[in-house]
Amino acid sequence: MNTRTTTPAAPSRRDVLDRLRAQVAAGRPIVGAGAGTGLSAKCAEAGGADLLIIYNSGRYRMAGRGSLAGLLPYGDANAIVQDMAREVLPVVRDTPVLAGVCGTDPFRRMDLFLDQLKAMGFAGVQNFPTVGLYDGTFRVNLEETGMGYGLEVDMVRAAHERDLLTAPYVFDPEQAADMAEAGADVLVPHVGLTTKGAVGAGTAMTLDRAAEAVQAMHDAARRVNPDILVLCHGGPIAEPEDARYVLEHTTGVVGFFGASSIERLPTERAVTEQTRAFKALTIEARGPRRGHRE
Repeated sequence: MNTRTTTPAAPSRRDVLDRLRAQVAAGRPIVGAGAGTGLSAKCAEAGGADLLIIYNSGRYRMAGRGSLAGLLPYGDANAIVQDMAREVLPVVRDTPVLAGVCGTDPFRRMDLFLDQLKAMGFAGVQNFPTVGLYDGTFRVNLEETGMGYGLEVDMVRAAHERDLLTAPYVFDPEQAADMAEAGADVLVPHVGLTTKGAVGAGTAMTLDRAAEAVQAMHDAARRVNPDILVLCHGGPIAEPEDARYVLEHTTGVVGFFGASSIERLPTERAVTEQTRAFKALTIEARGPRRGHRE
């Protein structure tokens, strides 16, 4: 008897969108979850995540490093995602899994790479690592030397042409409109590195400012594609109550995407508190056993 198991086929883009829109119609938020390990993916799926996304920062984050390690030269981001796929894809039963793709990678034929990801069982893509997190002169120089955000837009367009679900990060209204025009299905306005926890950012905008920024990106995208689904992510939106606040102070935003918020912060708390609970146990103090010779 052959008991060999195989990774389930990825759901189609149309099926995923139908599921997501059904959630919204039922008044339930869409929740996307970053997964840096197979266990994180299994737990997020058990908790009801609608999308799972794996990218290189997930590996660094769960190794105790800050998420921005994914933007520094510590490894081949696209190769890391392919390696992580071997851990995550086989343990996910039904939830669509998206690959974080470094769209500015100058050493890959992006068309071939996207075909490989689809063949591996990914249902879609997200643009990460992203140069959208860079600013100042360094960002200007990236744009000037052919490694700019436009390549990420091109990657999303190519993924859309391959009928992959696309859920790109955007950082301003112009990028939101560009990604909507390129065929983005789910837009994720990014308002900065997630705060709180052991390796979270300490600098972030206020929740009110985050809500304003998310709304502006939502509005720009919806002017291009009225059917696009818009989530919120990052910065001060770290806990469920933060996401609730932003959802209540925006119009048309239908969910939340969490990476550190879903796997890093809960893991930090759970492991710390469980260890403390064991350390709080007491044992009977005992002297040398009777009859014991030194």
